Amino acid sequence: MEKNEITEENKKRSRKNRNKKKKRIAIVVVLIVLLALIIAGGLFAKRVYDLNGNWIAALFGHNEETLKNLDKLYVLAMGESTGMSDTIIVCSYDPKTQEAAMLSIPRDTFIGDSKANARTSDKINALYNNGKNPERTIEAVNEITGLDIQYYILIDTEALVELVDTIGGVDFYVPMDMKYDDNNQDLHVNLKEGWQKLDGDKVEQLVRFRHNADGSTYSYEYGMEDFGRMRTQREVIMAIAKQTIQVKNITEIGNIIDIAEKYVQTNMDFNALKDYIPYAVNMNVDNIKAEQLPGASRYINGISFFEHDEEETEELVKEMFFGEVNNEEEQNSNTVNNSVN
Repeated sequence: MEKNEITEENKKRSRKNRNKKKKRIAIVVVLIVLLALIIAGGLFAKRVYDLNGNWIAALFGHNEETLKNLDKLYVLAMGESTGMSDTIIVCSYDPKTQEAAMLSIPRDTFIGDSKANARTSDKINALYNNGKNPERTIEAVNEITGLDIQYYILIDTEALVELVDTIGGVDFYVPMDMKYDDNNQDLHVNLKEGWQKLDGDKVEQLVRFRHNADGSTYSYEYGMEDFGRMRTQREVIMAIAKQTIQVKNITEIGNIIDIAEKYVQTNMDFNALKDYIPYAVNMNVDNIKAEQLPGASRYINGISFFEHDEEETEELVKEMFFGEVNNEEEQNSNTVNNSVN
């Protein structure tokens, strides 16, 4: 019996020793994990510090070199309606300076070679051709603006609807009462003037509106017909951008990118585009420069066109996209400032 008791006691002691050993191992593992977390946290904190507090860039795995290697983006954004592009906007964004600009190109802009033989196919929106050859539109816009745009995005209205619904709607001031129905285009607009939260469907109505069924349209001061629609489109884009880049929507970035990949046709690399996100969220949308191509509407060969002003376009492009100010305007400004002083 004594021998059995000794054996049992040895087993108990052995079990206790094993349990103690397991506890020591567990403690060591916990300490190692804590140490790893502390080191990782320290490295992350340093990365955030190196990135001037941009924790989102740090989460994306960026370092100081990432931003240095990001070029200024030039993109031609086009929205489709009935096989033609009724929305043509030159967009730029510089992540280093946080400057952005949007220049609307009227859909009726004349791009023909001969005014005497001008046809409706000489309107810039005719180049769209159901999105089959967007490069032709880029070439025409580059010719008009003198820019070297390489990228395009063709936006399906479904992308707009889903994006707005994903971010919980967008607050916007509808500039006038809008009532219009066109069964052929499946377009039904019914909006009231004033501040309101618009869902995706109402935003689509807003950006497609040009005039009411009775012919009434935007005011002259706002910009009538297509000019008013282009202004509304720019302001809607800025309102959506402002809400999309709010911190509360950071968790929706994956869904937003999924929407883009599903509905947006582009020659851009979405993976490369993701690198711009951490910097875009810090952009002040209110500082975006937004204009439309200078010029005037006129009849050419009996057809209504928009003819851009070459000199004014050159000056506007320099100011919007390169920060250059007209020398004469700068001299006048300096003269005024000197006289005041």
